[in-house]
Amino acid sequence: MANTTTLTAPGQQAGLNEWLDYIGKIHEKPMDLGLERMKDMIARMGIEFICPVFTVAGTNGKGSTCALLESVLRYAGYRVGMHTSPHLLRFNERCVIAGNEVDDETLIEAFKEVDKARGETPLTYFEFTGLAILRIFQKAHLDAVILEIGLGGRLDAMNAIDTDCAILCSIGIDHSAYLGDTREKIGWEKAHIFRHGKPAICTDPNPPESVTEYAHELLAPIYVWGKDFLTYRHHGLWDFEMDQRSMATIHTTEWRNLPKPAISGVAQLQNAAGALAALAVMQDFLPVTRSAVVEGLENVVIAARFDKVKDCDEYGASVTIDVGHNPQAAEVLAENLARSTSPNDKVWAVFGMFADKDMVSVAKIMNRHIDRWFVTGLPKPRGAEAVELMDAMQEGGVDMGKVVTCSSVDDAIRKALKESLTEGPETVKIVGFGSFVTVAGIIESLKHDLREEQLAAAQVK
Repeated sequence: MANTTTLTAPGQQAGLNEWLDYIGKIHEKPMDLGLERMKDMIARMGIEFICPVFTVAGTNGKGSTCALLESVLRYAGYRVGMHTSPHLLRFNERCVIAGNEVDDETLIEAFKEVDKARGETPLTYFEFTGLAILRIFQKAHLDAVILEIGLGGRLDAMNAIDTDCAILCSIGIDHSAYLGDTREKIGWEKAHIFRHGKPAICTDPNPPESVTEYAHELLAPIYVWGKDFLTYRHHGLWDFEMDQRSMATIHTTEWRNLPKPAISGVAQLQNAAGALAALAVMQDFLPVTRSAVVEGLENVVIAARFDKVKDCDEYGASVTIDVGHNPQAAEVLAENLARSTSPNDKVWAVFGMFADKDMVSVAKIMNRHIDRWFVTGLPKPRGAEAVELMDAMQEGGVDMGKVVTCSSVDDAIRKALKESLTEGPETVKIVGFGSFVTVAGIIESLKHDLREEQLAAAQVK
């Protein structure tokens, strides 16, 4: 039973971190999947939307798809609310309105509303914060709402809100303890974001049968990338084409000579195609022009998707970060590295993962691309200790003579940058990956001025 009787809500002057700490203690389980509490709370609070709602699920590509969709809609002149998770540096990243993160005060007021409405109902961190964000969106007079699913689909808290258009991104093996150990099982869980008669977009070109079967059960028209909507590359540009079925007619949407999305990575065209497919099927409700599509693609921003955060300079090598944390994401990261490095480059990894992830497979996939590993443990309860991660790496075929053990993410990136000076930083490319926590730690470390330490190392060199 949750410890609700022993907890006291933060006082009137409490800040955001105090509230988040309180919210994290309300429910005895950090994860307690199910929609009953969310549906009850949504009814209690009278949360509803009269504007179109987009719901985005999938193993990888969710965050990028949300960002692309939001960017195009915003450049089309619409006021959009976007929920994503997890965050990198600030909780506020999870709640964006009109392109801006909401401030602490707005979040705290919404937290107070949720806390008052819940009474003695124990809510998980994701339920409590999700309800607050939904309340903020409800009050914001939005033209569209974008909701990213945190885990799975069927029992995820955000699935308590009915969608007008569902987007299902790539489907791989992840969170198998909760979702199942096959693509068929996982696809079935994720397909539950679909709604009766509402369009369903799938950017996985080979979706499990469970996905298409569930869509057909709901009479939800499903559109699959590579079959129902297509992309064509040419001369650095690309075309989008989609046939939409309506009764006995077919309507074609075409957007031609589009720029590449302003997000690095080989998978971003796939994610952009999903966002444009969703916009195409919702044109009657949220019409967008080609110019809005172009501006949205050119100006989209999302952090840590094969994102170079430091160029090579006299104080150390370049640093690229990627939030990839499962085998499917590792395959994409490996392809991105293969495309962006030359035979003379040395690729070093700053690497940390959660223990409930497939550490062996990720290490095995990345092994052929990494020349040196700077390995760190991550905080409990989910983080893998360095020794656990190294055991998994050894099982994945990594030469342990290439591994440097580090005490923290900060220690790992500092060591990698310092040692790159002795190698010639222009030949070293550092890539940080394995978890949002790893990437966030690298970002925080690079904020601090490391030059004094690096200058000392340069003098040794």
